[in-house]
Amino acid sequence: MTVDGRLARGERTRIAVLDRALRMATSEGLDGLSLGQLAEALGMSKAGLFAHWRSKEQLQLAVIEHAREQWMDEVIRPALRAPRGVRRLWALHDLRLAFYEGGRLPGGCFFANANFEYNARPGAIRDRLGIQLEEWMEFLVTLATDAVAGGDLRAGTDARAIAYETESLGVCAVMQAPTLGAGVTFNLARNALLGHLRALAVDPSILPELT
Repeated sequence: MTVDGRLARGERTRIAVLDRALRMATSEGLDGLSLGQLAEALGMSKAGLFAHWRSKEQLQLAVIEHAREQWMDEVIRPALRAPRGVRRLWALHDLRLAFYEGGRLPGGCFFANANFEYNARPGAIRDRLGIQLEEWMEFLVTLATDAVAGGDLRAGTDARAIAYETESLGVCAVMQAPTLGAGVTFNLARNALLGHLRALAVDPSILPELT
């Protein structure tokens, strides 16, 4: 029981540190993270953090995985509860924007920020971010392909183009919101994709009306 209790406390500590690190990374940059900085912010000893990560790079990779798990919980899994096809694709876009609007991360989007930050920095961090981006884009393509194959979108609709447009609207909205205003920006991002999907839909009534 003592060992199990220690493991549970260790896991709670690890999650608390990663939560703080994830928020910090969106505002100060993934490269700006350090074990010393986190220890000070959390009121912990740096030695205590070394029990979980032996280097800055290990911490950064752990933060990427933590961000991925958060994205799965907050965006992907809820979207998968929507009916297969165009409604699922729309739900994903809507949930993504709602996640940004909720202010969970001070910098808006961990992955958009990190990808820009590491685009020109070869190494393990960029490689892992690249894998994440490829998986995400393939997921969007799969949803769009399902919408075409299931008859929700007109035959011949380019699924990869739909995926690219969906991603572009999401990234553009979260990057512009702090400057141009969240209300206007996120509404435009919703209506831009919704209007496009409704124009391609065999039965537009299965999608919401424009707002």
